[in-house]
Amino acid sequence: MIYGKMWTVVRPQVGIPMFIAAVAIASFSVHLALTLNTTWVKNFLNGGASKAVAAAPAAAEPAAKK
Repeated sequence: MIYGKMWTVVRPQVGIPMFIAAVAIASFSVHLALTLNTTWVKNFLNGGASKAVAAAPAAAEPAAKK
């Protein structure tokens, strides 16, 4: 274990929950920042109507020769 001596300073009963809490808080803050600072995330989460793109009409086929 690379950081084995760390547990002589911080007990695992304290260090592990603090590490997990730090990861959860960081993840929450990133997601909150994305939600507050972008427009497309709000529209996506609210089910905003997407713009329908009309397909280009197919080229007319030439009349069959008899």
